Amino acid sequence: MSDTRDQVAHARRVVVKIGSSALTDLHDGLDTARLDRLVDALEARMRAGSDVIVVSSGAIGAGLAPLGLTSRPKDLATKQAVASVGQLSLALAWGESFARYDRVVGQVLLTAHDISVRAHHANAQRTLDRLRTLHAVPVVNENDTVATNEIRFGDNDRLAALVAHLSGADALFLLSDVDGLYDGDPRKGDARLIPEVNGPADLDGVIAGSGGALGTGGMASKLSAARLAADGGVPVLLAAAAQADAALGDASVGTVFAAGAERMSARRFWVRHAAESHGRIILDDGAVQAISRRRRSLLPAGVVDVGGEFHSGDVVELTDIHGVVRARGVVAYDIDDVRQMLGKSTSELPADFARPVIHADDLVVI
Repeated sequence: MSDTRDQVAHARRVVVKIGSSALTDLHDGLDTARLDRLVDALEARMRAGSDVIVVSSGAIGAGLAPLGLTSRPKDLATKQAVASVGQLSLALAWGESFARYDRVVGQVLLTAHDISVRAHHANAQRTLDRLRTLHAVPVVNENDTVATNEIRFGDNDRLAALVAHLSGADALFLLSDVDGLYDGDPRKGDARLIPEVNGPADLDGVIAGSGGALGTGGMASKLSAARLAADGGVPVLLAAAAQADAALGDASVGTVFAAGAERMSARRFWVRHAAESHGRIILDDGAVQAISRRRRSLLPAGVVDVGGEFHSGDVVELTDIHGVVRARGVVAYDIDDVRQMLGKSTSELPADFARPVIHADDLVVI
């Protein structure tokens, strides 16, 4: 067994994402028999000593049949209406299934806005931690009934990766209708399973597709989420929900993604991956080199221009003169103040502007 599979198999705190196709059917809606089998595997993992957080897709899939619909709606209002019906059924089904083992379920509904705003992010973190200390099983889902196209995560794979880091998880499981990462479409018969991804080189030539009829994800979103989590220091196992026993047992199936060498702090991960950007600061070549290679603070002398509408404490993108994003950071000034500081050395500015535009501790290089 590889070191990564061993880490996943023995992880103490895990996030398990369940895809829509593993729980629902276009014609019959929620499949409680399949959900029960997944809960059996999750219970076995918990009895082996792991804390488990579930990220569950399926709200829209669970709401289609009760409303007499036979395909996933395309307009936002109908999606939200269907989700409002399905979310209730889904939460009830998780609760009833875990009740077979005398376990209580706590539902946590999130939007991208909740993760992007630091105070909401911290509140979600505290809620998940408290649910675990109360011996309840957190079941997380995107709040489809209020999320809009502008603020939604887009798929629960990304949500699961963010929750894994938010909760300090030791491993992330992505369970759906695919049994691992292939270098092509496995339905065509000539694709090769990639058992382990240790870095970008292992993904050369990989072609990832989009989502299916029930979900918004697909291999592309799973690959993106796996790399996001691994980049933050969380190893990932991508496997089929039908193989949940083995996946949550000895991690002998699917594809594993090795974690980065160093786990990113919660704040730095939030700045890089979760926080909403409120504007941009354009840097000259010298400033780009200073922040990306020497990890220095951003000083006014290296700022060429600004864009957007940001205030002190907001997260902004730092780009080079060609528009390529080179870093993200928490800015120390409002945009009007930064405009006054453009290109000036610290000695040319009033004492009120003595701080860096962005301190090195608040910068994350992309």
